[in-house]
Amino acid sequence: MAKLAKHYLLGVDLGGTKILTGVFDAKLRLRGTAKVSTKASRGVKAVVERVARCVHDALDECDLSLAQVRAIGVGAPGAVDTRTGRVLFAPNLPDWKNIPLKRALEKLLAVPVFLGNDGNVCALGVYEREFKGRPNHLLGVFIGTGIGGGLVLNGELYCGHNLTAGEIGHMVIAVNGPKCGCGNRGCYEALASRTAVFRRIQMAVKGGQKTLLTGLLGPDLRNLRSSHLRKAIRRGDKFVQKVIEETANYAGIGIANLINILNPDVVVVGGGLIEQLGDEMMPTLVRSAKEHVLPGTLRGIQIVASKLGDHAGITGAAVLARRMSGQHPHADHPPRRH
Repeated sequence: MAKLAKHYLLGVDLGGTKILTGVFDAKLRLRGTAKVSTKASRGVKAVVERVARCVHDALDECDLSLAQVRAIGVGAPGAVDTRTGRVLFAPNLPDWKNIPLKRALEKLLAVPVFLGNDGNVCALGVYEREFKGRPNHLLGVFIGTGIGGGLVLNGELYCGHNLTAGEIGHMVIAVNGPKCGCGNRGCYEALASRTAVFRRIQMAVKGGQKTLLTGLLGPDLRNLRSSHLRKAIRRGDKFVQKVIEETANYAGIGIANLINILNPDVVVVGGGLIEQLGDEMMPTLVRSAKEHVLPGTLRGIQIVASKLGDHAGITGAAVLARRMSGQHPHADHPPRRH
């Protein structure tokens, strides 16, 4: 039997609540996807196995096999050592400390796996696919279960001295604020992530707050999703609208801080919360950012929602796989340590 050509790349977005896998051809055209819930409470081994399952499901959707896959890129949450392929610490995945994810997946799948921080990977996907590599400096802010970030400087992904740069979700913007999954208080993601939104709503409902959400989901709001928030707002739920506006305001404050420090050409905002509630959040987010930047620093800077939406992570992971596997002639090197 003739050997199958390895023309395909896989991108995996490993999140705190879901795993999304995309199958891409050599020109980074998306051929198919698969999604499973993360079920992080089941432990590290179970999550790794679910990643492998999601890979198989995506390939099956496209009538392909692992023998046709050149490489797999994975965007993982938290601090990631890209050299060793380890997740050093992931606040939204219980017990994920110093996990050899690359090695574990390669053992299960027998395909080269390349690992990156999810925010960095999303920024890479947006930079190459959505902006065609044009901006000199691009900042990605991705709001989902947590908040990830990625920074492209002078056309190259900035990873920092220990290759863990981009953890913008853990900059503290309210010293006495709510406790974050990382252990600190008042982190950006403890105030502006989907997890923060759900926590505020659930606590308020326990305290007697009225909302359309309880009619949709029951009093415990156990199966609350971002889509439910959008539905409630569009049905006139003023409480949910207020929570989303507060969240967007915090998101804008964080972006203002980052603009003051980094002054990028473009700030791209994405992630699951923006995918579902971009129309509701972006105007307040942009206004808040403008109110909190230093005078004159925003001139010429774009703040826009990503058009890749929920596919930014899998696209960037596929870009990472292509770069690291040497398939692309102009991008066959790992990110530099600036």
